[in-house]
Amino acid sequence: MAQTQPATLERRGTIVLVVLLAAQFMFALDFSIVTVALPVIGADLGMGPGQLSWIVTLFALSAAGLMLLMGRIGDYYGRKKLFLIGMALLTIGSFIGGVATEPNVVYAARVLQGIATAITTPSALALLTTSFAEGPARNRALGLNGALLSLGFAAGSVLGGVLTELLGWRFTFFINVPVGLAVLAIAPFVIRESSEPSRKKLDVPGAITLSLALLALVYGLTQAGETGWAAPLALGPIAAAMLLLLAFWFIESRSPHPLAAVTILKRPSVALGNLGGLATFAMESGKVFLLTIYLQQVLGASPLLTGIAFTVLGAGAFTGGMLAARIINKLGARNTLVLGLLIQGGTALAFLALGQNFAAGYAIILVATALGGFGHVMVIVSYTVAVTSGLPDEEQGLATGLTAMTQQVAFTLGTPVLAAVAIAAGVSATASPDQYLGGVHTGLLVNSLVLLVVAGLIAAFYRQPRTATPAPTVPVGAEHDDAERDEQVTAR
Repeated sequence: MAQTQPATLERRGTIVLVVLLAAQFMFALDFSIVTVALPVIGADLGMGPGQLSWIVTLFALSAAGLMLLMGRIGDYYGRKKLFLIGMALLTIGSFIGGVATEPNVVYAARVLQGIATAITTPSALALLTTSFAEGPARNRALGLNGALLSLGFAAGSVLGGVLTELLGWRFTFFINVPVGLAVLAIAPFVIRESSEPSRKKLDVPGAITLSLALLALVYGLTQAGETGWAAPLALGPIAAAMLLLLAFWFIESRSPHPLAAVTILKRPSVALGNLGGLATFAMESGKVFLLTIYLQQVLGASPLLTGIAFTVLGAGAFTGGMLAARIINKLGARNTLVLGLLIQGGTALAFLALGQNFAAGYAIILVATALGGFGHVMVIVSYTVAVTSGLPDEEQGLATGLTAMTQQVAFTLGTPVLAAVAIAAGVSATASPDQYLGGVHTGLLVNSLVLLVVAGLIAAFYRQPRTATPAPTVPVGAEHDDAERDEQVTAR
């Protein structure tokens, strides 16, 4: 009997990993899959460009505005509970979106999906980090998470086009329903609660201030992409967000039970790790936008060829996720973070060689996006490891909430910033291919410089302490043996 127990425990750990990764992949897929179907949704429901943009904006507002708050609620009241609530909301929201016959119903569905993302993403990541011991086992789990996260974003664009073409836009919503039901059927029996009910009072003033700050920031960034950075609808909310963030810092420094303890926010691993995450996600989403313009407006590529070009990004990202844990185990999270940013920024420089020759331009994109995707996922995994390492289990929801919030804000930030750069460099509705190419080159140069500067800042100011002995190699699932034995001893 004793001989079979480790194998059983290892299988159980694998099932936990699969369930949590499936949920994370589902949310990553959901972020991009509907975007591809927007023109068809507009034609079917009679929605103009301004109305269609709210399908994206409402999701981003709901997700980013509540992410950190939901991570903290999970710390206090139970991550497993929140994870299941979020999965149920996503499944319901996806079904409502699929049967919608008018714009307001689609909006409601996207708000539900955004709230579900805010609830589930930090809880799932915290459950992942607390299910595996800090070190090689956790690094490997986070590597797989990063691989599937990027693969989900890349696959969403391609799958959204395929589903819309073959089955109709409604299936970009319906695809979540069976996956959500499967996770809800399995998760209650395999996932254990990783947080204890707390008597700490939730920091209501901090929660309201931060949520309003993030809502204002995301709204302002979205408006900047639509109306320009100088427009009052963009500058006003962004300025309000900065003031609210200052107020949040003041509240947290004086709160007896802060939503986000200032001591944690000041940690170099948390502050600089999230800076790296912000840069990698923002510049990656902006890069995809610029390359889409290049492929279709300069080379005249079809949407299908455009989607195929980005599949190699997913392949590079998946490979990076599979190898990231090994690299982190050898170099450390900080060095891997810097290396990943350098690879991502360096490959962005290669895009300056893009011209109007179809074969040459397409080949450069295939190679450089694959290498850039590899570096991108190295950053995702290493910054998640950096932010969550060294913190007690009761703070993991806060840490993972910060990483998830960083992702959502970065996705909203990247495209309008690089779009504004490209527009300033000559891109417009009436631009010639030469002008489009010049704008794309300028945007990609800024993309590269941001990544390289952030890599330099992290290298200069993030001093990760070296351990005297290398971390032991722990196979995935083995850490559950120790946890199970500890629980049995406690029970006795």
